[in-house]
Amino acid sequence: MEYVVVFWNMIYFFITNFSFILRELSQKGLACQILNLRSSHFRNLNMAGKFMQIHTLNLDFSTSLTSFQEDCFTCMPILTCLSMCETRVANLWTTIAALSKLSSLVELRFQKWICCNDSAFPSASSGGNLEDQPDVRELLTDIDEESYLNQGTDEATGNVFSFDNIATGQQVQSMMEDSSDDNEVDFSSYWQEFDYMDMLANFSSGWNRQVNLQSELSSGTSGNKKEESLHGYFGRHIADVPSKYISHHASPICFEKHYREYMIASLPNLKVLDNLPVRKIDSERAAVTFSQYFEYLPYNRKHKESAVSILHKREIKDTRSHMLSKNQKPSYSHGNSQYSYTRSLCAAKLGSSAWPLLHSLSVSGCDLSDGSRSFRPRQFEYHPSLSSIMVFGTLDGEVVVVNHENEKVVRYVSSLGAMNSVLGLCWLKKYPSKFIAGSDSGLLKLYDIEHMPPTITGMYSAAGSITFDDFDQLTSVHVNSTDELFLASGYSKNVALYDINSGRRIQVFTDVHREHINVVKFSNHSPSVFATSSFDQDVKLWDLRQKPIQPCYTTTSVSRGNVMVCFSPDDHYLLASAVDNEVRQLLAVDGRLHLSFDIAPTGSSQNYTRSYYMNGRDYIISGSCDEHVVRVCCAQTGRRLRDISLEGKGLGNSMYVQSLRGDPFRVSLHLLLILNLLLSIRE
Repeated sequence: MEYVVVFWNMIYFFITNFSFILRELSQKGLACQILNLRSSHFRNLNMAGKFMQIHTLNLDFSTSLTSFQEDCFTCMPILTCLSMCETRVANLWTTIAALSKLSSLVELRFQKWICCNDSAFPSASSGGNLEDQPDVRELLTDIDEESYLNQGTDEATGNVFSFDNIATGQQVQSMMEDSSDDNEVDFSSYWQEFDYMDMLANFSSGWNRQVNLQSELSSGTSGNKKEESLHGYFGRHIADVPSKYISHHASPICFEKHYREYMIASLPNLKVLDNLPVRKIDSERAAVTFSQYFEYLPYNRKHKESAVSILHKREIKDTRSHMLSKNQKPSYSHGNSQYSYTRSLCAAKLGSSAWPLLHSLSVSGCDLSDGSRSFRPRQFEYHPSLSSIMVFGTLDGEVVVVNHENEKVVRYVSSLGAMNSVLGLCWLKKYPSKFIAGSDSGLLKLYDIEHMPPTITGMYSAAGSITFDDFDQLTSVHVNSTDELFLASGYSKNVALYDINSGRRIQVFTDVHREHINVVKFSNHSPSVFATSSFDQDVKLWDLRQKPIQPCYTTTSVSRGNVMVCFSPDDHYLLASAVDNEVRQLLAVDGRLHLSFDIAPTGSSQNYTRSYYMNGRDYIISGSCDEHVVRVCCAQTGRRLRDISLEGKGLGNSMYVQSLRGDPFRVSLHLLLILNLLLSIRE
């Protein structure tokens, strides 16, 4: 027993000092040419020291690695080869922003395309004579750091620094739980014994499943096989991959739509990607694909301008871009509008960094009469005229008005046993102190914050509220533009119309859809026009002046039921979001399709997608409850601008979007989200 204790003490001492060594290494640097950190267990890579001689970095099988610090690779000026197979890296935008600092990078690998005959490069029978080209053959051969170690002892010691496959038992893992900040390099957490293939299966059986390119290309194969393309897992398109190849140890980023084209277009110096050479035809096709599906800057701008130059132009009242000649037209058609400078600043801010500033709104630990507790938000709404105020409802039926700038609770109403989860919230516009709240129990109330207690220990005066007739299984409420009427919908086929002034329910429109109605929304300017979205796949527009018996029009989603619909701020468009990332922008006047946003589905029937306008109707933000990402698209072109990854602390603590809104007062990408951790309550 004494020997066992000594043994574990030695292991713990080794791991503690090993972690210290790696942290020191990341901060101070290392004089070697090849750095092997395979199987390292850190989540956020931040190499701040000097690595002036490194030309090869191997991070394969670092299955905790999800992201990089923005300047992570600036300390490696001559890095030419980088391998990150079987990591958890998934975000194209932050990855490219970090890798773009590597001007010498020529070979990059997030997966290994291996020939079916187990060779690392194509055979003659698999299409073409690539193996006869010495330069290509050398590029396609795997980077094998161990071959350097097998050279002379002195040379190996001087050129290679390796921490390969360091592992300990599960007992040590429990001693080394992650307590560090996510922004710090963490070399110490999640140590465990593992086999690479077992880890591959456990991590993600879907993402890392091998793809047999030979079977994918078996139909329609003709001509030069080097010019063929494949449609792999989930229909992701990867251009010009030779036949008879299998993908090994792929990272999640490889299955992002148009991954290969995005990488090639964003890294013009790249010569080899995932063991396959980047040819001239690959670069040309990548440029076309990038311009079709992605935008580097919003508003179709081609060049990023600094905020200083934009402010200077505003001072001298100059709307012309310094990048344009006399014969050139501005790339943005609204360059002379009153919003030109605001949009220019938004473009500069959006293009400045791929890393979002994630900040938790901490309103927990409030001094309630029954002690300190935390809230469990479920729904929220920004105030339409007071920039610092929002209201949120909780899963426990509480209604909380909060100053989100100083994170102070300013008004509070407990559920008092009368409400369950608060799912419907809507501020009145002409009466900014009032809002309507509805719960899934059917309770509907109008509150006035001027009559709510200034502290959450006070009691709410019944004189400050109006109770409306219940609407069973409520999911949505919305007030019209004149603050005279509001609508309620829920898990039924009916919509109820209420008069705010009298407190009466005026009418119930029955069987307006074939299945339950998830969301009902009034238009922003017409007090009689509203839209409904249902899980029967239909979005319908109605007009109260026509006594809604028949909708003005009906539009149907392609595959699954609609989760929500909303009007653009100017009422020109409807934004409809169906299950599993089907997001469409419709012309509000007649329901015709204006844009379909190219967001890849997951295949889940429970992946409820919500989308909203942002910064007026410049951007579309979209999030789904089965994915830890918020997508930002241009509402004018439909192209993808940014994906914002949401990661919690600790392995597996990804956050999922439950509700989201764009801030109506702050330009560019300022939004608030309600997120749930894995296995927490969702729909």
